[in-house]
Amino acid sequence: MKKLISIFTILMLVVVTAQAQKVQVKKCATCGKPIASCQYQGRHPKPSANKPAANKPSTSQKQTAGNKINGHDWVDLGLSVKWATCNVGANSPEDYGGYYAWGETKTKSNYAWSNCFDCLDDSGDSWNVYKIDGKTKLEPNSGHDTARENWGGSWRMPTEKELKELSDKCIWKWTTKSGYNGYVVTGPNGNSIFLPAAGSCYGTSSNYVGEDGDYWSATLSSSDSNEVPDLYFNVNGHGMVHGSRRGGRSVRPVTD
Repeated sequence: MKKLISIFTILMLVVVTAQAQKVQVKKCATCGKPIASCQYQGRHPKPSANKPAANKPSTSQKQTAGNKINGHDWVDLGLSVKWATCNVGANSPEDYGGYYAWGETKTKSNYAWSNCFDCLDDSGDSWNVYKIDGKTKLEPNSGHDTARENWGGSWRMPTEKELKELSDKCIWKWTTKSGYNGYVVTGPNGNSIFLPAAGSCYGTSSNYVGEDGDYWSATLSSSDSNEVPDLYFNVNGHGMVHGSRRGGRSVRPVTD
């Protein structure tokens, strides 16, 4: 009888152990939480050099004489927002300035999916926060608005609607200023700004510098998570297109 009890006990232990192994929960290697509970489903975003600036300019607006905010000039074109006279990273209106991937605050040497902000894979097919059915644009205080993070104050990236307004309601004239090709864009009230044809960057190369202009909006595409509406132009014309988030493009700030 004792022998039967011992055998029964051993069998029960085997069954319990098997069941415990069967229901063992797979955990995320990064945060240690069960995959079902991990907000990234076990696929945490890769580290990015383009984090919100640690010592970014003050967000308090310093208005000075001569239509300046935090040392940067703006022009009233008679549109819904006022436009900066220079690109982010530029020292003059004709200067190209920096090239920024969408949602990033710094320039870099390689514009690839593998180091692209918010991308969870190396092909641009999987995104974290800024994706269809998620957030629709970069808010100025998100830490990823290129203009706000670099210039502070009330500066921000223009929305798709504001870039389209610039394209549709202004007179565009292709010209050369101080040796730089681009467009003089004149608003309904007669004031104007100059947009240099800075080109763009993909991988480690710059493309069509002096021939094309490519300027980011803060708005995410409503049809493709890896694309963003941007203002594109060359000597033949101008208009809104959609560009890959990983590309390095120009940013021209606006203020309300």
